[in-house]
Amino acid sequence: MIEYIHGHLAELQPTLAVIEAAGVGFAINITLGTYSALQGKDDVKAYIYEVLREDSHLLYGFATKKERELFALLVTVPGVGASTARMVLSSMSVQELCAAISTGNERLIKQIKGIGLKTAQRIIVDLRDKIVSLGIATEIPAGGMVEEPVNNAVKDEAVAALTMLGFSPAPTQKVVLEILKSQPDLPVEQVIKLALKQIK
Repeated sequence: MIEYIHGHLAELQPTLAVIEAAGVGFAINITLGTYSALQGKDDVKAYIYEVLREDSHLLYGFATKKERELFALLVTVPGVGASTARMVLSSMSVQELCAAISTGNERLIKQIKGIGLKTAQRIIVDLRDKIVSLGIATEIPAGGMVEEPVNNAVKDEAVAALTMLGFSPAPTQKVVLEILKSQPDLPVEQVIKLALKQIK
């Protein structure tokens, strides 16, 4: 399995990058977000997701590990193949998609070409907890808006503790974020105590 390819950017198109490494040019399918990240660079690294079929061996490349992880989750959803997953991540950033999934915004997701209402609902149901447990959703903005920064170390520790106590990660993280936004200087113990009172 290829983890990443690091080398000279020989060619760049909105959907394809050719990276030359050790004398070999690798044709890599990319998202628009990765295209923007690679523009103007010579020495580049792309994190790889391989799709092996009987008649082809396709490489999908991403500028960040989080984008690759989200792509890998998307292709596990029934009705979402690699091409559709790439379309999703070309239409929305990792943060925007995580926000839409976390807040159950099916209307926003189904606006993407190739995504119907049922598939949008399936993406939300299947991935809501996974994006939190894997650490892809580092924050859950409300309504897709970027929230004020919070103490991530306290937030992560509190969410981890509450998850170990048996609470679901997505609602837990939402409650912890609300507490830290209103009382940003609270120590982790106090955050956990307050969250235990609020989590339904």
